[in-house]
Amino acid sequence: MKAPTAIIAEDEAPQRADLQRLLGELWPDLDILQACVNGAEGIEAMRRHAPDIAFLDIRMPGGDGFEVARAAGPNTHVVFITAYDSFAVQAFEDGAADYLLKPVKRDRLQAAIDRLKGRLSSGPPADVDELLGRLEAKLGLGLGSGREKIRWITANAGGAIRMLAVDDVLFFQSQDKYTRVVTASEETHIRMPLKDLLPQLDADEFWQVHRGTVVRVSAIRTVKRDEDGKMRLHLNGKVETLPVSPAFAARFKGM
Repeated sequence: MKAPTAIIAEDEAPQRADLQRLLGELWPDLDILQACVNGAEGIEAMRRHAPDIAFLDIRMPGGDGFEVARAAGPNTHVVFITAYDSFAVQAFEDGAADYLLKPVKRDRLQAAIDRLKGRLSSGPPADVDELLGRLEAKLGLGLGSGREKIRWITANAGGAIRMLAVDDVLFFQSQDKYTRVVTASEETHIRMPLKDLLPQLDADEFWQVHRGTVVRVSAIRTVKRDEDGKMRLHLNGKVETLPVSPAFAARFKGM
């Protein structure tokens, strides 16, 4: 019998490597044809290889997991990778597609593998377009405020994967090609641009105060003007101050 084939599309290198390692241990017969670093590469790999299985991060630069899934052939079974928890459970409750939560756990991956083996032997997967339509409706993609807000930030730290609760974040700040994530006790960087992260944050809890800065409202101690008359935010427990651009100064009138 021909060995099943797969591709992986995950833009975070440590998570991509961990998934490859776990698949190698739990499903040694699986032939991983390509591990893609973004959505565009995933779409190309999907069309080139027509794999039996595709492990796809829902949110990636260059095209999200849904865009990659749309390039799948009629015989490709899709497993989505997501940072959401109960929200993902509800979205995938009909079982037409599987999902893995970040960081991927060994026992959860084993359960997904067991289901995939059964599906591979029972016939072709559900129609991709119909499946994606249902999932997008449940996930509220593209619907702005109707979308579930992200609760965890996945960050790389010295080759390890860190999970930071959004509730602990004081502010996000654009920095080169990354977004700086600062809590009361530490800071790290993620590859997601601030413009992509902003719609996933609760607008009542996080305010954009500058083109490159989003701050937790409850972390603001005072708002003061500097020598040049420009507003700066002073945060609880932080020496560093944050500039407020004129475009967002109206938020603080009367404060």
